Amino acid sequence: MKKRELINLGIPAGDPVRLAIDAVRLLAAAGTGKNEMRRRITAMIADPEAFFDDPMLGSTARAVAGAPAPGYIPRADRAPYKQYGTNLDKNSVEQMRNACKLPVAVRGALMPDAHLGYGLPIGGVLATDNVVIPYAVGVDIACRMKLTVLDIPVTALDQERDRLTAAIEDETRFGIGAAFKNKRQHTVLDDDWSVSPVTRDNKDKAWAQLGSSGSGNHFVEFGVFTVDDQRFDVGAGHYLALLSHSGSRGTGTAVADYYSRLARQQHPELPKELKRLAWIDMDSDAGAEYWAAMQLMGKYAAANHQCIHKHVARNLGAEVLVDIENHHNFAWIEIHDGSTVIVHRKGAIPAGEGVLGIIPGSMASPAYIVEGKGDRDSLRSASHGAGRVMSRTKAKETLSWPEARKLLRKQGVKLLSAGLDEAPMAYRNIDEVMANQTDLVKVRAAFHPRLVKMAPSGDPPED
Repeated sequence: MKKRELINLGIPAGDPVRLAIDAVRLLAAAGTGKNEMRRRITAMIADPEAFFDDPMLGSTARAVAGAPAPGYIPRADRAPYKQYGTNLDKNSVEQMRNACKLPVAVRGALMPDAHLGYGLPIGGVLATDNVVIPYAVGVDIACRMKLTVLDIPVTALDQERDRLTAAIEDETRFGIGAAFKNKRQHTVLDDDWSVSPVTRDNKDKAWAQLGSSGSGNHFVEFGVFTVDDQRFDVGAGHYLALLSHSGSRGTGTAVADYYSRLARQQHPELPKELKRLAWIDMDSDAGAEYWAAMQLMGKYAAANHQCIHKHVARNLGAEVLVDIENHHNFAWIEIHDGSTVIVHRKGAIPAGEGVLGIIPGSMASPAYIVEGKGDRDSLRSASHGAGRVMSRTKAKETLSWPEARKLLRKQGVKLLSAGLDEAPMAYRNIDEVMANQTDLVKVRAAFHPRLVKMAPSGDPPED
């Protein structure tokens, strides 16, 4: 429905029609037909008060009736949070401070890889009281890292590079909208995808993208896994390993967009700097829907990685010796300080005592396999990577492929494809990040990338 049609139905211009347009998008995404949409809006105009509590039309109904939106009442004092690391971007610190003003905020933490995000900074951890914040989970719901050590000699990185390259390029896909013509199979497709109208309507898309890697900072790469103890059921030494980074693809983005809009509809009172931190009550139907959709996206993201690693290993005729994975951009129900809270980790990983995780650097620096220490002040969390030091736009404007290729050659890295905005210089020094979280994790092993593929963009990297 267009703006003119909504006005013709009787919705006043200005804020009411602006809110109505957003509500129409939500209704359409939920599968509401145009006739039913018109019927509901007409009924709302006739009796706005009856729709004040409607999760999609409530804000519009209040605006039509001239009723004031609920007033924003911040916490009397900011929720406490601890910052790890120094020289963090001041805008990301301000985002964390703003998030701690939310009336639903309980406690927070800011990881040493923090940088500017939407609403909550990337690297931000926020515990809330019985509400979930879609944008504090993130757009790429349940984005993950997965590493498998294969029974192939490390010498294959030099002697059989073409074979390894073909395995990556044959068994996954990169880029926005990337999908498989011959769809992959996985038991996640047998789950209940009707838990949300968004997952229901996007199941076929999700199936087509199953086993793909997306764009941005997502990658699949071969490298050297180095361990000096028996922690991983293999002897000390160097091994060939496969490392991947990707998430819930287009369906996860659709879930995030739909429920973020819904949350904003329910909380029009929030000031501009907090609008992206609008929340959904966990006890509401919408909260149950989002939580179920988020859990499904977690399973789907894990399935993506399982498909990538299974098919690459099968392509190479290899056996898996070690399998490690963890995810970020998710929310968990946890107990902290004796209270049950919802812990959002946006660009941060769980680091409970003994919990394994993977913290990558850049395409030219190591990833570290870590064991959590269960630090209380961090809400048992750690960074999810090195973190950016410049935006994608700035990277494209200031960096060059010649300088990137020079650094990659120095580190012995063969880059198959990537965008310039993912050049190593766009990221923090991973060892400095690790030095700022020794209270959070213990390093147990390392992975050094040697053959890297990301979504291509711009000028191709050349040797």
